[in-house]
Amino acid sequence: MTGAAVVALVLVTVLIGARGVAAMRTTSDFLVASRQTSPLLNAAAVSGEYLSAASFLGVAGLVIKEGTGALWYPVGFTAGYLLMLALVAAPMRRTGALTVPGFAEARLGSRRLRQFSAVVVVVIAGMYLVPQFVAAGQLLTLVSDVPYWVGVVVAGAAVSITLALGGMRAATYVQAFQFVLKLLLFAGPAIWLLIVAGPELRGQMTAPPEFTTFTRDTDVDFRLDSTLVLPSPLTVVVDGEPRALTAGPHPALADQNWTFPAGAPVPAVDGNDEFPVPGSTAWGVPLLGSGSDSPLLATWSVLVATALGTMGLPHIIVRFHTAPDGHAARRTAAITVALLGTFYLFPIVYGLLGTVLTPELYLSEGTDTAVVMLPGRVAGDGLTSSVVTALLAAGAFAAFLATSLGLLLALAGALAHDLMPSGLRRLRLSALVAAAVVVTAALFAARIDVSAAVTSSFAVAASTFCPLLVLGIWWRRLTARGAVAGMSAGLLSSLGAMVLAAVPGSPVPAGGNVALLLSQPALWSVPLAFVIMTSVSLTDHAPPWTEDTMLRLHLADKH
Repeated sequence: MTGAAVVALVLVTVLIGARGVAAMRTTSDFLVASRQTSPLLNAAAVSGEYLSAASFLGVAGLVIKEGTGALWYPVGFTAGYLLMLALVAAPMRRTGALTVPGFAEARLGSRRLRQFSAVVVVVIAGMYLVPQFVAAGQLLTLVSDVPYWVGVVVAGAAVSITLALGGMRAATYVQAFQFVLKLLLFAGPAIWLLIVAGPELRGQMTAPPEFTTFTRDTDVDFRLDSTLVLPSPLTVVVDGEPRALTAGPHPALADQNWTFPAGAPVPAVDGNDEFPVPGSTAWGVPLLGSGSDSPLLATWSVLVATALGTMGLPHIIVRFHTAPDGHAARRTAAITVALLGTFYLFPIVYGLLGTVLTPELYLSEGTDTAVVMLPGRVAGDGLTSSVVTALLAAGAFAAFLATSLGLLLALAGALAHDLMPSGLRRLRLSALVAAAVVVTAALFAARIDVSAAVTSSFAVAASTFCPLLVLGIWWRRLTARGAVAGMSAGLLSSLGAMVLAAVPGSPVPAGGNVALLLSQPALWSVPLAFVIMTSVSLTDHAPPWTEDTMLRLHLADKH
């Protein structure tokens, strides 16, 4: 049933995408749909491509893993559009550029800056796109037992063919359709789950019990290698074989299945001290990183990355170039805030219900699968729960496809419009080739943490394009040399810090503020990029056409 729902979704996606074939004759048609997208359609498309795997599955999983403080993520995601509405939307549209690197050249007159910006687009889009395909493969494996590679290849083929056929116009129709579909398929099951759960379970959602004892025989499927620390001797079933374990640490290997008996104490996860036990007092603290020494610092780091990163995401920014004028771009951003705010009401339901019914996912780093597991936990394995699971799986797959369309479009634009001579045929070919490369990377990245990878791309976007856009639009003294220096500093510092924090055997001590600021560097990498960009620009001379450019950016649209 789940397979049929996903196949139907893919077919509808390609058929809708085929609508854009007849209207695609020029580069502008491919990249910005001839700038004729209405604000409501555009806002639905923006919301569709923005609500990725991290939103549809990840936020609820983060609530289970990190506590109620994880709800700061959707706050940051939505706040980014308020900043975009106030600072970026209308001036970006008035530049007449087709891409973010195109804006950089139009504002500062530097071909070298445009090419460097295109490289940054490739980095951000790659970091964001690979997790989408990984999540697609993981989801289909979970709900239908097909091999992981099938979901990855199906998602890659659907996205690349749709984009090659119809470009931005096809992407707009598909993403708007998929936003409506995702909202219905996310909200409907959430309401159904609340009704079926009953008053007792709904009462537990308001204050989930602390996960200290297994209330039933519980299977835990480990996706990554982990080390469990047992508080007392215990006999567990590992891949069907009973195994008597002593108190202390024991390795749990990736792809192993452990069955814990009812009444057994829950083991601790070695190296997972920054995450609170689901349902514990620390879990209920309304800040992120409540298991660390500085939860307020962790919360601010995530808010800076998500809000400023949203403003710097190349596949989101290009959406404002599809608006007829600056006024329409502003209306698009305003409507988007309302649409996203409506959607983000429902991850709270899934996260709290998952904390009550699937807390064991905390042990296996599989909390992002909670959404599609909940129907079976609430209503058993009957037909109704199977149908609801299939609908949720289709909605999640729609999230992967819609976001991947926007990212692949930005990637193709960077490769075949900013780095190389532009042309419609080259753009179509670039979309197919880029998708093939990303799919190949996703096949070898099955073990990555999808939510963490997506958040990392936000940190890079916040540290590079956010300073470029804010200063490029609002500060006349910005120069191309300053922009390159600031973006280079932001790119190297954010990427370098996250790699240093993630590499096994890193000299960075586990836990503490240093580890936090390296794994979530936006709080310092963004100010660093701003400071270097302004400092280098002050030692240089602004282009002579700056005054005319600034007037064009800020003069009101004619109606």
